[in-house]
Amino acid sequence: MTPFKRYAHTATLIDNKLYILGGRVTTTTNNENIGKQFFYLDVSVLFNVKNIIWHNLTDINTVPAHRAAASVSGGPSKDILFLYIGNYDGVEMELFYAFDTKSNTWSVPKIANGENVKRTHNLKGIVDDKGKMYLFGGKYKDTNEVLSNDMLILDTINLNLKLGSKVDAPTQRCLYGVTFVPSNFIIYFGGSYDQKNSALPLKEVYQYDTINDNWSTKAGKIPTDRNSFSTVLGLNGQRVIIFGGSAGDNDIELQEALYILNLANFEWSLPKTSGTYPAQTRGWHEANVIGKYMVISFGIGKDTDGKDLNEDILLLDISNDEEYVWTYDFDITESSTNPSEQKKSPSINPAKIPLIPKEPQNTSTKSAQSTGVLSIPAIIGIVITSIICGILLSFGGFFIYKWKWNKSGREVERAIPTPGNEKGDDSNEVKVPTRNINKISSYGSKLFYRWNKNKLKYKRAIPTPGNEDDNSNHKVITISKPKLENNSIVTSSTDNQRVLQQIDLENFKNDIIQVVRQEIKQNLQQNI
Repeated sequence: MTPFKRYAHTATLIDNKLYILGGRVTTTTNNENIGKQFFYLDVSVLFNVKNIIWHNLTDINTVPAHRAAASVSGGPSKDILFLYIGNYDGVEMELFYAFDTKSNTWSVPKIANGENVKRTHNLKGIVDDKGKMYLFGGKYKDTNEVLSNDMLILDTINLNLKLGSKVDAPTQRCLYGVTFVPSNFIIYFGGSYDQKNSALPLKEVYQYDTINDNWSTKAGKIPTDRNSFSTVLGLNGQRVIIFGGSAGDNDIELQEALYILNLANFEWSLPKTSGTYPAQTRGWHEANVIGKYMVISFGIGKDTDGKDLNEDILLLDISNDEEYVWTYDFDITESSTNPSEQKKSPSINPAKIPLIPKEPQNTSTKSAQSTGVLSIPAIIGIVITSIICGILLSFGGFFIYKWKWNKSGREVERAIPTPGNEKGDDSNEVKVPTRNINKISSYGSKLFYRWNKNKLKYKRAIPTPGNEDDNSNHKVITISKPKLENNSIVTSSTDNQRVLQQIDLENFKNDIIQVVRQEIKQNLQQNI
């Protein structure tokens, strides 16, 4: 489609679409037709401003023709266009409309506390990161009052309306500049203060705190007063960029159309620019940041020869803070060359980051860590490592247990005969520490043994009946020396067999290893 030239319209960026709605012109063209037009620009693809493809949605538009309204993207997912209409020209219409961009349908939201609200127009809508729409000031319609400095706040998620504080608020005005600075400040400056649209100076910059609901003022300085200009937040989050506007009955000169407000010190400056500068400045237009561009849509103005505006869209590349570039080509996939873009300020609006499409990820290459599932090689490695560690721990624990001192402090000693003295002469004995063996019998008592020269004595404390816990009454019996066969201690008498059970070192070691393996297996099954 080819839309009519217009001004006093709304331009709302949602996802990859810039929605244009309403407006009027000063020519003989029927304003009813212009005010009803509804269309969008697809900014997910490359385009040239001299050959733009607009997508027409007028057939599904149920909103009456209007102008000088305000709009934002709101709702829980910020995919609903909320439209506030203050100028109805005698046509009955609702105060708020909502367009669902997913279903492409219009509706009238039921707003709590929305009754008895005085309508204003020629104001700007701004939305914060919590989905609240702020509507300050504006010009009244069909009332004795002229201008407002009320702050209407619409919660686009919970659909309720309230008034903000007026303490230290700016004077009554319309056609001002406004920018939201994440995460909780809205900046207002300039505008018009009467029915004649006389311009206000920009030397005072007003800040509204959206969290604490209060106003403060910063001093600024700029050569030219203006109204009906556009404002956006720079990509680094530290500067406000304004363009165009009107100084009462006169348009802003081209050399002063573009200005920057530094939010660090609230000083104004002219940026360095290159490229093909627009043939005309303009007012009553809209501006959005899309990717690395300041996208200026429609508006009203004439060049030095009195010709009306040519391009529907102007593009200013603002990716390099050292030099802005006017261009005809829009390419959302281009990377930024601005050093500040490589390390952005934390205050940058997330809704205004470049809309670069993401590359599809290969799900087959996702790591086991990201999916939460262990890979086969990882499981095999864990099993092998666990078995080795279990065996080492088993042997280490067994030998520590074998050589340690028992709790009673009694050392087990074994006399090793020296060569030529196999029968065991005390003078030639070499005593080395051996093990304390604690064997739990059916009585719960401890069995230990030691070598005593040529005879191995076994002592077992047997509690007497009725005094099982009193060690003083334990009866001590002596058992004759057993034989050693294959590292096993074997007794020769029936009494010895009742007191001492066979102790097999190899079986003891194997039992420990088996227990450790079972424990590792259970742990692996639980982890997997």
